[in-house]
Amino acid sequence: MFASAAVADITKASGKFTYKDRTGRIVSAPIVDQYQGKRIVYPLAKVDPRVNPKLMRAASIAQERARAHSKSSCWRYVKNALLASGVISSYPKTVYAKQAGSELVRDYGFRKLPIRDPYKAPVGAVLVYGSRRAAGHVEIRTRTGFVSDFQNKKPSRRPLIGVYAKA
Repeated sequence: MFASAAVADITKASGKFTYKDRTGRIVSAPIVDQYQGKRIVYPLAKVDPRVNPKLMRAASIAQERARAHSKSSCWRYVKNALLASGVISSYPKTVYAKQAGSELVRDYGFRKLPIRDPYKAPVGAVLVYGSRRAAGHVEIRTRTGFVSDFQNKKPSRRPLIGVYAKA
C-alpha cells in the first residue's frame, strides 16, 4: 500500500498517522492507542409472569438442541421444542414457518402479542417472520437471544409477522 517506508509518518504528538495513498495524496488517520471498550450489548429478555412457564422450558429445550449453524429446519426444531415442553399436545401440521402463527392461535391456544420489536418479546415467545418467496422463519426468544435450529444474539432480518405466546 505504501510507495516506500519513508512515506509513512507517525506523529505521536498530534495523534495522527500520515501516509500517501495510491493516488499520491497525503492522508491522515487517528492513532488508537487504547482499548475503546465500546461493544455492542444486546438487551436481555424479560420474563413475563403472564406467559406460560412451559414456554420458558421450550426455550431452554430449543437452546439445548440448537446447532451452531442453520440447517433450514427452524419450524421443525421449534415444533419439537414446544411438543417436548408440553406447551402443545400434538405435532403441528403446517409446513412453512410463516404459517406457524396462525396455526398456533387456531389450534393451540396461543395469542398474538402487541409487540413489533423482537427484542421486547418475553422469554419463551414464538416469533414468526415472513418472506415473499421463501418459507419464512420462526424462532423462540431466550434470555440472551433467539433460537430455532441454531442460536443467535440478534433476531432474523426478515419482516416480523407476529410474536405469539400462551398464558
